[in-house]
Amino acid sequence: MLSQADSGTPSTVDVVIVGAGFAGLYMLHRMRGLGLSAHILERAEDVGGTWYWNRYPGARCDIESVDYSYSFDEQLTREWRWTERYAAQPEILSYIGHAADRFDLRRDITFGTTVASAHWDDDTATWTLTCDTGAVVRTTYCVMATGCLSVAKQPDVPGLSEFTGRWFHTGRWPHEPVDFTGRRVAVVGTGSSGIQAIPQIAAAADFVHVLQRTPNYSMPAQNRPLSAAEFDAAIADFATRRRICEQSDAGVPHPPPTQSTFEVTPAERERRFEEGWQRGGINALSAAFTDFFTDEEANRLAQDFVRRKIHEIVADERTADLLCPHHHIGTKRTCVDTGYYATYNRDNVELIDVRTNPIEHVTTTGVQLTGRHIDADVIVFAIGFDAITGALADIDIRGVDGVELHDVWAHGPRTLLGLQTAGFPNLFMVTGPGSPSVLSNMLVSIEQHVDWITDCLAHLDAHGLERIEATEDAQDRWMDHVAALAADTLYPQATSWYLGANIPGKPRTFMPYVAGCGQYRRECEQVVADGYAGFLLGRPSPVAEGSRA
Repeated sequence: MLSQADSGTPSTVDVVIVGAGFAGLYMLHRMRGLGLSAHILERAEDVGGTWYWNRYPGARCDIESVDYSYSFDEQLTREWRWTERYAAQPEILSYIGHAADRFDLRRDITFGTTVASAHWDDDTATWTLTCDTGAVVRTTYCVMATGCLSVAKQPDVPGLSEFTGRWFHTGRWPHEPVDFTGRRVAVVGTGSSGIQAIPQIAAAADFVHVLQRTPNYSMPAQNRPLSAAEFDAAIADFATRRRICEQSDAGVPHPPPTQSTFEVTPAERERRFEEGWQRGGINALSAAFTDFFTDEEANRLAQDFVRRKIHEIVADERTADLLCPHHHIGTKRTCVDTGYYATYNRDNVELIDVRTNPIEHVTTTGVQLTGRHIDADVIVFAIGFDAITGALADIDIRGVDGVELHDVWAHGPRTLLGLQTAGFPNLFMVTGPGSPSVLSNMLVSIEQHVDWITDCLAHLDAHGLERIEATEDAQDRWMDHVAALAADTLYPQATSWYLGANIPGKPRTFMPYVAGCGQYRRECEQVVADGYAGFLLGRPSPVAEGSRA
């Protein structure tokens, strides 16, 4: 692993990018194309972003590999041969590393470096970033490519420090293999990472106790090896395939539904649900009808279908009942699995409802519940992330007049297009709150944001400008629009991490833009067509001009 970029960390640079995942790497590539000096600061020891940290057993993408990839370079698309329909973490990480090498990006990255603060100086019109290593970097533009799922929620269970076994968090998995052979394992959490990890752990462990508070809906991945013929067909006209993704709601190349649930017969409705289940994937059911996310009864029919499927798969009636969710399907992140429900038919797996039998504390030898003790050699916490805003909250970001982003967002994040926050000039976010982000194929949304920022900086340069800032009025209108769109759906009714409900004390605000990638793209394009309406564009002050070397 690399611990430092060969060139070290520069003290001044045109653009500082925080994060070396998919977003940060593409941002660096585009900045070079503009002729700007750019540098990435990355806390990990190599590229990869969330795929660097999430190495738990069974980790894989829930978007098809061909679409969960860059589209900006045709040769890259054709030379990388995905081996599975849904790529596993090692393959995704290898792909990111391949892209970094292909475009020689590592020479402008400082690894092993955490950004502690980013402060704006209005007199010099620059950002100053201070790192945990002591490095200080000044820049005109700062791009936060910090990721939506990059800050792991830490376990807050009394007694954990006294546990004599080993414990892990799926979001911070060790780089060396973890051997579960002959071990008794307690897995806490049945969100996406738990649903992916549990079948893999159960296949090796002596016994697995799954401690579930809230069941989640999961669709079968129907994963399979990706043949050369299937891959070649998928990329034969990849540009057209990607345009379809960009104009879709979820960023995937599937035609949108054209009928509502009650425009078809019950038999046809069942046929479409079954067809989706057999096709698999995150939108297996949501792609069937137009009213999936907006109509209570339509959504209930999809819920009923999944609950029937769970009971068909899981032999024990009580376990099947516990696995059946009762929130609106899709309003929490729908999971994608390989053999998850069938895992509960194994003799070495027990599902425990910790809503009725809560975790009290960890002991030296396991987990104490209200009514029983679970003996465990290993505890796995699959408890998720401080999503969307967590990575930004971890940095001391101060804008005009020293105002802290933490204070501005005290009652929930405020942005214009998910790209900027008023009072923080020249600070951009990639897939920030108020954009489709986690409701979409992240690669489609990342490329759209990076391209928008790149075009914006090119526009500023062409007009002799060096400052851009969202206005409060435009920001308020945008956030009202985002909230109104969400209110017309079932999304806000769930206590999900989309709302920040999994983090104690976090403001409850529905953060993503729900109208889809295509509509969001048109909104962004209209802002540009109207002369960057809602943004203040300006020239550097005389003080700033005189201060530059």
